[in-house]
Amino acid sequence: MKYEWRKKEKEYYLPKSKPEVVDIKEFKFIQLSGEGNPNSEGFSEAIGVLYSLAYAIKMMPRNGIDIDGYYDYVVYPLEGLWDLKEEARGKEVLDKDKLVYTLMIRQPDFVTEEVFNKAMEIVKKKKPHRLLDNVNFESREEGKCVQMMHIGSFDDEAMTFEVMKKFCNDNNLEIKTLVHREIYISDFRKTATDKLKTVLRYRVR
Repeated sequence: MKYEWRKKEKEYYLPKSKPEVVDIKEFKFIQLSGEGNPNSEGFSEAIGVLYSLAYAIKMMPRNGIDIDGYYDYVVYPLEGLWDLKEEARGKEVLDKDKLVYTLMIRQPDFVTEEVFNKAMEIVKKKKPHRLLDNVNFESREEGKCVQMMHIGSFDDEAMTFEVMKKFCNDNNLEIKTLVHREIYISDFRKTATDKLKTVLRYRVR
């Protein structure tokens, strides 16, 4: 049986279209940081590099490489942590060229530094790319968060964030940082803008 995050981890990846509190434990990620406009070619390249590593890990047993504790699974969705450069904060219009991001794809628990390094070796041979040297493997724990499903264009996310901020105010929750997480449940390269599903998440206390 293939492990499917959509079925097994709905609380993390398929929230309702209204704010909710969730406790996010420690997960492992392959990740790549950058800055600039998400509509740029460099951003697309970063996504491609992460996916080539994610699939290299998934396919290892089929290619004769044993991994301790391996089970078949659906590759986790792309996620992003988003921030703004200091000079762009507080402005009425978002300057996408001043965005700072870390893109990531979660990995199953059996993935270790050794497995990650092996995947890196494989991808560097098969699909070399200058960005590979910037990818790292890290565990992250978000703890208490407020999250909500946003349906529609990325450009309309501000309205959803306002709903989340009001929810925090009404429930005595303080947003720790305006650096927020987005989880791309839809493939935005193939999905109509008004149908896009994106989990939005703030860390709170």
